[in-house]
Amino acid sequence: MKAVLFEQFGQPPKVQNVADPTPSPAGVVIKIEATGLCRSDWHGWMGHDADIVLPHVPGHELAGTVSALGKLVTRWKVGDRVTVPFVGGCGRCFECTSGNHQVCEHQFQPGFTAWGSFAEYVAVDFADTNLVRLPETLDFATAASLGCRFVTSFRAVVDQGRVKPGEWVAVHGCGGVGLSAIMIAAAAGANVIAIDLADDKLDFARKVGAVATINASGGKDVVGAVQEITKGGAHLSLDALGHPATCYNSIANLRRRGRHVQVGLMLGDHADPKIPMGKVIAHELEILGSHGMQAFRYEAMMQMIEAGKLAPQMLVGKHLSLDEAPAALMAMDRFEGLGISVVTRF
Repeated sequence: MKAVLFEQFGQPPKVQNVADPTPSPAGVVIKIEATGLCRSDWHGWMGHDADIVLPHVPGHELAGTVSALGKLVTRWKVGDRVTVPFVGGCGRCFECTSGNHQVCEHQFQPGFTAWGSFAEYVAVDFADTNLVRLPETLDFATAASLGCRFVTSFRAVVDQGRVKPGEWVAVHGCGGVGLSAIMIAAAAGANVIAIDLADDKLDFARKVGAVATINASGGKDVVGAVQEITKGGAHLSLDALGHPATCYNSIANLRRRGRHVQVGLMLGDHADPKIPMGKVIAHELEILGSHGMQAFRYEAMMQMIEAGKLAPQMLVGKHLSLDEAPAALMAMDRFEGLGISVVTRF
């Protein structure tokens, strides 16, 4: 099969012919119909993820059809249209049996702990626990765009952030994660403030549900601006970028007993950001993480999509070929363009 492969961190990946995957006894092989490009893939290519063993095929936002089954798989058949969370659970550890597959003690992540979906086929283990059935009405490109950014944002806003109608929600960063969070929070009845450095992204943020925007360029006092708009600070705030400045601002712009959710990855030089701990203590702020979402929680999100309350198709940007993926991957740190780029031609 054709796949995007890199043999050294930070060196240009190449499209090469590699061996087709085979299913594990509890796993499946999926024929890839679409796969999204995510900044997490860029972090992996740069060597920021300790789980990656070289040579490596990246890619973790995927949708396609089941093409081969392991002998222990009972819930799926060849030809089923599926997607999968970017964090897969074993289904047997304490966290999985308590319903928290997203922090499985033995988790696997296509594109990180194993070869990923920048390829014609990918193997996924523990299929009965992790596969998600796609409705016929959902196209593969949109389904692939859900796999990391949208579902992580759904869990961040709904499950971790516990958003309520009428609350003020600040979203720092209007890339794929941020725009997803804005759409989801708005659909839940919250008043959303979008913060970014680019006016085109802020304009698009209003189209997906933001009621106010802040351009953070030029030394803007973001914290003061959020507190002025909200008359006291956000109830819920998300760092959707993963940068020391946005992390700090997201915590500092909260009102008393507010909730911060860290969604953007903090890796490399950004792994240990400064936070206003004095304010965390004095105002009883909550600091939470969000790391993917369990397969069984997709149902609630899918129902909102089918009902028209969420429109993730609005967030799909460029459609690329597999041959274009290496250059697009290397450019992910430049935050160019709107929405989520998806490989749909193999």
